[in-house]
Amino acid sequence: MGSTNNQAERAFSIKLWPPSESTRLMLVERMTDNLSSVSFFSRKYGLLSKEEAAENAKRIEETAFLAANDHEAKEPNLDDSSVVQFYAREASKLMLEALKRGPTSQKQEHEKERRPETVEVKETIFDISRGDRGFVDEKLAEELLRPLAEEGNSYTKICFSNRSFGLDSARVAERVLIEVQRNLTDVDLSDFIAGRSEAEALEVMTIFSSVLQGCELRSLNLSDNALGEKGVRAFGSLLKSQKTLEELYFMNNGISVEAARAICELLPSVERLRVLHFHNNMTGDDGAEALSGLVRNCTALEDFRCSSTRVGAEGGIALVGALGAGNRLKKLDLRDNMFGKKCGVALSRALSGHLGLTEAYLSYLGFQDKGTIALANSLKEGAPSLKVLEIAGNDVTVKAAPALAECLGLKRMLTKLVLSENELKDEGSVVICGALVEGHEHLKELDLSSNFISGVGAKAAAESVINKPDFDLLNIDGNCISEEGIDAVKDVLRRGVKGVTVLGSLEDNNAEGEGDDYEDEDNDEDGDEDDDGNESSDSDDDLEAKLKDLKMQ
Repeated sequence: MGSTNNQAERAFSIKLWPPSESTRLMLVERMTDNLSSVSFFSRKYGLLSKEEAAENAKRIEETAFLAANDHEAKEPNLDDSSVVQFYAREASKLMLEALKRGPTSQKQEHEKERRPETVEVKETIFDISRGDRGFVDEKLAEELLRPLAEEGNSYTKICFSNRSFGLDSARVAERVLIEVQRNLTDVDLSDFIAGRSEAEALEVMTIFSSVLQGCELRSLNLSDNALGEKGVRAFGSLLKSQKTLEELYFMNNGISVEAARAICELLPSVERLRVLHFHNNMTGDDGAEALSGLVRNCTALEDFRCSSTRVGAEGGIALVGALGAGNRLKKLDLRDNMFGKKCGVALSRALSGHLGLTEAYLSYLGFQDKGTIALANSLKEGAPSLKVLEIAGNDVTVKAAPALAECLGLKRMLTKLVLSENELKDEGSVVICGALVEGHEHLKELDLSSNFISGVGAKAAAESVINKPDFDLLNIDGNCISEEGIDAVKDVLRRGVKGVTVLGSLEDNNAEGEGDDYEDEDNDEDGDEDDDGNESSDSDDDLEAKLKDLKMQ
């Protein structure tokens, strides 16, 4: 009997964590009121303005939320109420710190009064990337790097991008850098050997690697250098010495399988990495599998980009699976790979723990309906602060529309939604746009271009955005909207906050196209036909009836 009661209690238990978006917003509002109210602390440290209190409250809530997520991940046996208590304690602690800091404006004025007019604010960033792109010879190097060689400079960040160093200029840089390397925290050597022969480029990279070896860098950018494995190994001494890196960029470097393996071999520690970018390389499946070992150890990762890297299903599954080892992702960009729907399902599992995700760029990955539905269901349960979602070019049809709509309806912080180059047609557009009508005040861009949409779907899109104060762009180009349909869209938009100015170009619209009558084959190999074996379809009359529910008075 006792066992039955316990089962009943579990069946009817209320899930307290993670809190809903409305709960989080309510906490922010409450903290804003408390921070901007007269109190013992405000009399002692100064009263925060409403604006500064709101900024502090939002930052405090986000920090407390992520801390609670980490706490839950480390203590998986905790019940929801314990996590909520931790969340509340963390927020209270941070509020107290904010109150004791007092208003920033008051501090700035006080500091301004105390600061002598003769005090000189020293530069910390040394950047020679501006100006003419070209080869740097010895004489030009002496001239460009002279400020960096001055005694007592305060430079901690250097950028040598957009200049091409040869052996002579590299040796000048070596003499200068050896004097300042102990102070450096951020180094940008992207695109700094363009046009050099392979032999010279490798020697230049070795010189820079040697002189910078031992720097305790926070950020390192080696992008746009056509490195390959040889280039990666030329930077071997620098990479091996890095144990505090938080940001690492290897974009557009021709990173092959061998180069990817070399990176994994040379980097001694990646536990602190928050940003890791591998955009536009030749990594492939084997390279992605090698990188997955690196990614798995990046448990603090917040921003991961591995777009346009020629990765297929096998490598993609390994890579996205590795993302599941962490729980701090805020920005994810995997665009333009050949992942397929199984990888979409794998990604949905990996993202379930990343509750702080705010930007997801997942276009042109071949997710189809199956992968997209899995992803939508995963994001529905998590990522309450999602702001950007791009799922263009994934062969998504109306079958995935209900799952997407259910997910999007909960994402009230959404600013940009891109679903272009799919096959949603009118019915899919109506279903998805219906989820955007209420709330979503922050929405700025909606892209439903190239989706075989006619006037019905286009009108639904217009209805969904007219009362959004920040809305800037409705893209419905590349569809099959008649002249009458376009006029109807414009009539709807005229009732909105910004009128027809938000309507994007219609240059590629086919006013005489077939629209929702377009027939396409089922993209899901598993088959998703109706129970009676017939493909589901709605007439334009049915869609018009659905659209009526979207009209806003």
